[in-house]
Amino acid sequence: MANSFEDIRKTLLEEGADLVGFADVTAVAAEERRGMPRAISIAAALQPAIVSRIAKGPTQEYFREYGRANSLLSSLAHRAAGLLKERGFAAIALEPTTEEFDAVRLRAGLSHKIAATRSGLGWIGKNALVITKPFGSAVRFTTVLADAPLETGTPLDESRCGTCTACVDVCPAKAPSGKNWRLGTGRDEFFDAHACCRKATEFCKAAGIDSTICGICIEACPWTRKYLKRASRRKGITKNPLFAPLLRSAGRPGNE
Repeated sequence: MANSFEDIRKTLLEEGADLVGFADVTAVAAEERRGMPRAISIAAALQPAIVSRIAKGPTQEYFREYGRANSLLSSLAHRAAGLLKERGFAAIALEPTTEEFDAVRLRAGLSHKIAATRSGLGWIGKNALVITKPFGSAVRFTTVLADAPLETGTPLDESRCGTCTACVDVCPAKAPSGKNWRLGTGRDEFFDAHACCRKATEFCKAAGIDSTICGICIEACPWTRKYLKRASRRKGITKNPLFAPLLRSAGRPGNE
């Protein structure tokens, strides 16, 4: 029965998701996961050309891209929840940017990062963002909680950042301490979210952006730069019609 849910993954990918994973979240406090044992983690990659231009801080186009990704993810989450409900399961679509946010602790209820790491889509980097192999940290997430018997992925329980300090070196707020995350490590043990928020607010105010975003560490991440390089390479060969058949089949991770 578990395999029957692969069509939901396929539908989400066809409708705009870049990554989809299934997670066992029973280790999370029941109230945070609304009593649901499973989660679908859905990711949307940020446009590489836009990400490549935020090395010095957020831009208006990055703010719009951020909104585009969130809008897409919201739609996909509700789509997934609807498909599960049609099969008789309970499902709750969480928003990419939740209203259940503790402004003092700078935390939400169930973190999308938990669902992403539990499903095996990525690990948490030194910048406290999920790092994925296909897109680095240039990716947004949302989550659908469910009681369906989803066949779950293999969780990633520790960082794969190793000795890399790219995000640590470029962060103007000095938010990342340089310590690697692993399962059980609290965010405050390796990342100063308040320092990050203060600097992001400062950047956004200067740029006339009504939000609290930055992105400098996203662009600097070596995994993100691999994504940007691949995208640039593909863009460079799109002018050659001989490569058209290859490009049509190589648009998604796994086909590289």
